[in-house]
Amino acid sequence: MPTYDYRCHQCETVFEARHGFHDAAPPCPQCGSLHLSKQITTAPAIAGGISTPAGNSRASNKEELQSKWAEETPKLRQKLEQKLGKETVQKNAPSLYTDFN
Repeated sequence: MPTYDYRCHQCETVFEARHGFHDAAPPCPQCGSLHLSKQITTAPAIAGGISTPAGNSRASNKEELQSKWAEETPKLRQKLEQKLGKETVQKNAPSLYTDFN
């Protein structure tokens, strides 16, 4: 079961609760109010479309990111050409190569 973080609007208490995705939020443990807000305390790190992170994700340096971009760009262009056709991609797709300097 996932853990959710809530903040009570009545007494400002912040608390955690474990319950199913479709279950209702529990009452505030401090005051019993049901007027709560779900808090977002963490977010997953997703490399939008790139199958593997460059280096160790957020701490990657410029060279690691450039290397990953150079590795992934031909794969992306190939997928686009397979779906849309080579001529369409050459005419309409923006360049996937970027000068990072």
